[in-house]
Amino acid sequence: MLRAIPVLAAAAAITLVLIPVQWISVALKLPSRRSIPVLYHRMLCALIGIRIREVGERVREHPLLVVANHCSWLDVPVITAAAPVVFVAKREVAGWPVFGLLARLQRSVFVDRERRHKTGEVNAQIAQRLAEGDPVVLFGEGTSSDGNRVLPFRSALIGAARDALAEAEHCGRVLIQPLSVAYTRLHGLPIGRQHRPLVAWYGGMDLMPHLIRVLGQGAFDVVLTWGEPVAYEAQTDRKAVAKSLECTVRRLTTAALRHRPADRSVAGHSFLPGKPVREAPDREQGMTEALELVEMHREPERPGSASTQAA
Repeated sequence: MLRAIPVLAAAAAITLVLIPVQWISVALKLPSRRSIPVLYHRMLCALIGIRIREVGERVREHPLLVVANHCSWLDVPVITAAAPVVFVAKREVAGWPVFGLLARLQRSVFVDRERRHKTGEVNAQIAQRLAEGDPVVLFGEGTSSDGNRVLPFRSALIGAARDALAEAEHCGRVLIQPLSVAYTRLHGLPIGRQHRPLVAWYGGMDLMPHLIRVLGQGAFDVVLTWGEPVAYEAQTDRKAVAKSLECTVRRLTTAALRHRPADRSVAGHSFLPGKPVREAPDREQGMTEALELVEMHREPERPGSASTQAA
């Protein structure tokens, strides 16, 4: 708790200084509107004590849609510290104190899931970001997990790429790159599955107590693994793409959590209608996926349990 106080004070000072600068950059559409969030989140990660290791790299070709797994509010500063991205977030985030303002200044696109008639407007915003050359990040699960597993990806979210293509008449395809986010160590020691809720924020957890706990702990290691991109075109089967991205991100996350080298290739060979996605039939991958299925069906340990408190 004592460590959290100076970290919060320093973060508040940096935020107050950079908010007006970013506001001007966004209002005038200056190039700095992309670089300032990267600088800001790198400073935040340094203050918190987060060390980021990247495996692979983000493709530089545009338009680019990044589809990642999601397990904590920390995912946003971690990913932004690595790349000048914008996020697709739920509408509620826009109304959060401080965080909502920061999300708007990073030019996030907000989705109201209860108002389907707004879908066209949202997709137009996504298309605009893509057309301007901004990598757009979607969290494929549509929610956050306990950090030990990757939840099923929602194909409807991937389908937004098709709608964005329709809005962006000049663009014939969108590249989609899978991204795995895995929190692997705390103070240099591997994080076991029972202790991962120390960094994961999911379910009914309150944000502020979790934030204070993370700031008090510090010294987290996170691995960002960039998979191989795939081309998404108007005739692409979105369900096949979603399943392939899910399998790829799950495989990359499992490898990172087990401190193993990752195969960054995308699971599957074609995303055209009528052509199924095929998994690579090697024995080790099959064992990994079987173990992952066990993890997915095991009840995650909630914060406050004896093992979590012992940490």
